[in-house]
Amino acid sequence: MRAEDGEADDLFSLSTRRAGHVRNFLSLFSPLPFIDMLTTLLILGVSAVLFVQGRIRSDIVALCSLLCLIVFGILSPEQALSGFSNSIVVMMVGLFVVGGAIFRTGLAKMLGGRIMKLAGKSELRLLVLTMLVTAGIGAFVSNTGTVALMLPILVSLAADGGIQTSRLLMPMAFASSMGGMLTLIGTPPNLVINNQLQEAGMEGLGFFSFTPIGLVCIVTGVLVLIPLSRKFLGHHDDKTEHEAKGKSLSQLIDEYQIISNLYRLRVLEDSALTENPLHDLQIPDRYHVNIVEVRRRHSSRHSFLQTVSQTMAGSDTRVARGDVIYVMGEFEDVDRFAREYGAVMINRKTSEDTDSLLKSKLKFDEIGIAEMLLMRNSDLINMPVKSSGLRAKYGVNILAIQRDNHYIFHNLKDVKLQYGDTLLIQGTWADIARLSEKTFEWVVVGQPLAEASKVTLTHKAPLAAGIMLLMIAAMVFNWVPAVAAVLIAAVLMVLCGCLRNVEEAYRTINWESIVLIAAMLPMSVALEKTGTSEVISHGLVAGLGGFGPFALMAGVYFTASLLTMFISNTATAVLLAPIALQSAVSMGISPYPLLLAVSVGTSMCFASPFSTPPNALVMPAGKYTFMDYVKVGVPLQVIMGLVMVVVIPLFFPFVKA
Repeated sequence: MRAEDGEADDLFSLSTRRAGHVRNFLSLFSPLPFIDMLTTLLILGVSAVLFVQGRIRSDIVALCSLLCLIVFGILSPEQALSGFSNSIVVMMVGLFVVGGAIFRTGLAKMLGGRIMKLAGKSELRLLVLTMLVTAGIGAFVSNTGTVALMLPILVSLAADGGIQTSRLLMPMAFASSMGGMLTLIGTPPNLVINNQLQEAGMEGLGFFSFTPIGLVCIVTGVLVLIPLSRKFLGHHDDKTEHEAKGKSLSQLIDEYQIISNLYRLRVLEDSALTENPLHDLQIPDRYHVNIVEVRRRHSSRHSFLQTVSQTMAGSDTRVARGDVIYVMGEFEDVDRFAREYGAVMINRKTSEDTDSLLKSKLKFDEIGIAEMLLMRNSDLINMPVKSSGLRAKYGVNILAIQRDNHYIFHNLKDVKLQYGDTLLIQGTWADIARLSEKTFEWVVVGQPLAEASKVTLTHKAPLAAGIMLLMIAAMVFNWVPAVAAVLIAAVLMVLCGCLRNVEEAYRTINWESIVLIAAMLPMSVALEKTGTSEVISHGLVAGLGGFGPFALMAGVYFTASLLTMFISNTATAVLLAPIALQSAVSMGISPYPLLLAVSVGTSMCFASPFSTPPNALVMPAGKYTFMDYVKVGVPLQVIMGLVMVVVIPLFFPFVKA
C-alpha cells in the first residue's frame, strides 16, 4: 500500500499530535492519579488471584471488583454499570435463548447427528471436525453467536455419543475466535484496525484480506489443541449432579405397559364420534375403553408451517373428522368400538401419516405422564375413580393404577382408590406440577417440570432452523445491527413456540456468565481512565522500538495478548491501534503488520475465561475452572504468538509498497 507525499505529511502531523500523550507521560505519576492507578492494579490483581483459586464464584468476584471501583471513586456508578447495557452482554442474553430453542426443538441433536456421522467413532476426528465447522461459521458470524449456536449441538452430541463435553467445548470456543480472523467482519478488532487505517488516510483492508492469516491460526490451533485437550481436558466428571427423583418417561411407559394397551384410531368422515361431546357418548361404560388423547392437524398453505395440536381427551372434548385418537383398552374392545363408531385402527408397524407427530406412538410436548402416590389422609380413599374429581379440579386423567405390585388398566372408572395406590396420571405438564403442591393428600413422584424440560419439540425444529438462518443472514448482510438480529431471533423463538413459554426462555440464560462479563467490562474503563493502560502499552512498545520492526511487532502482539486477558479484546484494540500506527510511522515502516498484530493478538487470547465472551460461555457447560484455561490457553496463546510474529510479515511486509 503506497501513501502520497501529502498524505505522509498529514500522517506525520497526526503522529505529532498523538505524541502529546507521551509528552505528558510523567504527569500520570502525580500523587492522585498514581494512587488511583495503584488501586486499580491492586483490585485487578486480587480479582485475578481469586479467579485462579476458584473458591469463590467468578460472578461474585467480578461484582466485588466492580463495587470496589465505585467505593474508591475510580468509576462513577454510571460508568461501573455500563457493562450491563453493553451490546455484547445484551446479545449474549439473546443468544442463550436462541441456543436454548435450538436445543429444545431437537435441532441441535439433528445437526449433532450429522457431525457424529462424519466423525464416526473417532474422538480425534470429532475434535478436528468440530473446530473446522466452528471456525467456518465464525468467519461470518460473531464468535459469541457461533459458540451460542454450536454449544447446544455439541452438548447434545456428547450426551448421545458418551463423550465428555469438556473435551470439545473449550477447543470449540477457541476455534470460534480463530475463525473470526478469516474475514473482515469475523471479529470486532478487525473492524477497529480497518477503521484506524481509513482514518489515517490509508487504504482499508478487504473482506478476505485476513484469510491467509486466519487459515494459519486455525491450522496452528488444531495441531496444538489435539495434545493439550487430551492431557488437560476431560478429567472432570461430566455426569449431572442432580437426578430426578422418580422414574423417567421411558421407564413409566415400560412399567405400565402403555404401548401394549394403547391404540391409534383415525376418525372417518361419517363417524358418529363427531356428533356429540365424549361425555354424552358414554364410551367407557359401553366399551370399557378410554380415549386419552386427540391429535389434530392444522392445515396451512405452507407445509413448512403445518403443525399438529395435542389435546388431552376430556368429557367436553369434541372429536373432528380426520383426527387421530389414542385409545387405551383391550384389543377386542377397541376394535369393536372402532367398527361401531366409524373409526379405523392404524397399524402400529405402518403409518399413512406424513407428519412425525401423527406417526409417533407417544409424544410429551404439552401432555405428560407421572406417578402419584396416595397418602393415608387423602380424601380420595375409598372413592371410585369416576368420582375422584381429578379431571374437573386438576385437569388430569388416571391411566392406570399400581396396587400391591399389580397393575389395573381396564374399567378404571369403577375401581375404588386405596391408601398406598400409585396412580399413573396424564395431563399437561403445568397441571401435573400443580398437583405436587398438595402434598398432604398425595405425592407426585419425580419432578414434572424437569421431565418436561427434557422433551424436545421436534415438530418445531424446521421453524427454529428458519429463524436461526434468518438471524445469521441478517448479521452477515448487515440488515440490522447484530444485537437487534439476535434479540429478534430470541423473541421469535418464544412467540413461535420453539420454547414452551417465557419462563423457560429465562431458564436457558446462564446468568453467572452474563454477570461475569457485564461486571468485568468496566474494568477496561478504569484502566484507561487512570492511565494504567497507557503506561503499560507505551512503556512496552517504546522500550522495544529500538530493537527493530520484528521486536516492535512482537511487543505490540504480546502487549495486546496480555491486556486482553483482563479487558475486552475490542477495548484493547481501540487502545493499542493508534499506538501501533504511531510507532510504525515514527520508524518509517508499513503500519499494516503492526495493526494486524493488534488484531490477531487481541483475538487469539485463550488464557482467561473472561478475555472473550466465547471463553465465558463454555465455562459452566464444560465445568471448567480458571486453571483449565491457564493449562490449555497459555501454551496455545504463546505458541500462536510466536507463529504469528513470523507469519504476519510474510503476508504484510514491513517495507512500504
